[in-house]
Amino acid sequence: MVPRKAPYAITRREFLWLSSAAVLAAACGNGGGDATTTTARAGTSTSVAGAGEGPAETFVEPREALNGELKILLWSHFVPAHDTWFDPFAKAWGEQVGVDVTIDHIAVADVPAAIASEIQSGQPEHDLMQYIAVLSQHEPSVVDMADVVAEAENRYGAMLDLTRRSSFNPNTGKYYAYAPSWVPDPGDYRRSLWEGVGLPDGPRTYDDLLQGGSEIFANEGVQLGIGMSQEIDSNMALRGLMWSFGAGIQDENENVIINSDATVAAIEYMNELFANAMTPEVFAWNAASNNQGINSGELSYILNSISAYRTAQDEGLEVADDIWFTPALEGPETGVVASHVMYNWIVPDAPDVNVSAAQEFLLHYTENLAPVAWNSKLYDFPAFPDRVPDLQGWLDNDPFGSNPPTKLQVLKNSLDWATNIGHPGPANPAIGQVFGEAIIPVMFAEAAQGNKTPTEAVADAETQINAIFDDWRGRGLVGSG
Repeated sequence: MVPRKAPYAITRREFLWLSSAAVLAAACGNGGGDATTTTARAGTSTSVAGAGEGPAETFVEPREALNGELKILLWSHFVPAHDTWFDPFAKAWGEQVGVDVTIDHIAVADVPAAIASEIQSGQPEHDLMQYIAVLSQHEPSVVDMADVVAEAENRYGAMLDLTRRSSFNPNTGKYYAYAPSWVPDPGDYRRSLWEGVGLPDGPRTYDDLLQGGSEIFANEGVQLGIGMSQEIDSNMALRGLMWSFGAGIQDENENVIINSDATVAAIEYMNELFANAMTPEVFAWNAASNNQGINSGELSYILNSISAYRTAQDEGLEVADDIWFTPALEGPETGVVASHVMYNWIVPDAPDVNVSAAQEFLLHYTENLAPVAWNSKLYDFPAFPDRVPDLQGWLDNDPFGSNPPTKLQVLKNSLDWATNIGHPGPANPAIGQVFGEAIIPVMFAEAAQGNKTPTEAVADAETQINAIFDDWRGRGLVGSG
């Protein structure tokens, strides 16, 4: 077992905001270093319906003898084939190394509150927890994952900067999470609808989105699907809009910069988009709403991963062939979006947590990032690209039945337009709390609903964000600017 310091107990205020944010969301190949010896286990090649055999799993002996239990908490994946593969994969590893593995999947909106509750208790039920967004706000309460990162980089080469900046705090030198996978966030659009307004390749700029989306809504009664709700997709989409207009929450030195003309301009744009191309339901969405909306024919464009598309394929919906993808929309300043999903695996810093088993399992998981990508139907992308050497070929010729098979080629360059939620700085604990409290979606919604002017909404958000940054800066976990 790795020695640990006494656990840090988060304050009651921190626990309440973490829990309330989740409740609201629910409501609304070897790259470098020394080579490691791997052996394929018999019968471990994976297959997904309609795609044939995928890459075989491989096994590497852990660096130390393991025992006891490993209890894992994670989301119920939006591509169910992943979980069908993951659970026996994890249990088989446990049998090989002498660890009893149990796995609990829960709905994504319930994960933040579950993690907060376990950490607050000081006696967490799980040794390893995963969420699909940054968990930097838990840094004082989790084990430093630097050892896992160092070993993975020794085996597989450098981790992507995108995932490093979403799991590492440069102010403390601590890896508050391990981020071996991430998910691109393209635009998903109905080609037949956008052909009707002269944009068969979909919107490529925010001006296109406004003009084309407004025409489609006026002519066809089909709205756009950009949320302003207290849930993860709205949080991600509105950050991309802000960055593309030259705005942001912080600069590269972690100074708060939310109160700017660029932020006001982004809000004014969203007000116009809402008035001309959307309905009030976008204020009460949950994380599945945009997926369901585009598959039911009620939305013309969403900012999402490929999960809605995979669902349409799995269910044999006619709309599947009509769903196509665009890169990040270009704004007045740039064109970037947040990673749609940024996996953060954390280990609570508490007594009786099986740290060694948790870390060795994550290294085994990293060894098998090719089966991860395959069994998620190309939803999960690797933080160590050499672990999935066939990914570019799969995107060129989708093995899971895209029509045409080249439909996912737009994702090949997704690293060019994906960034972390702290852009242009790191995803520090203050950024994690701002995300958890859904301050950005509330700011946009207050203005779009007419409750505040754009200037007032920005000023109120700035007051909240400054207080959060001052708190974490006083603890030494956010840079001094």
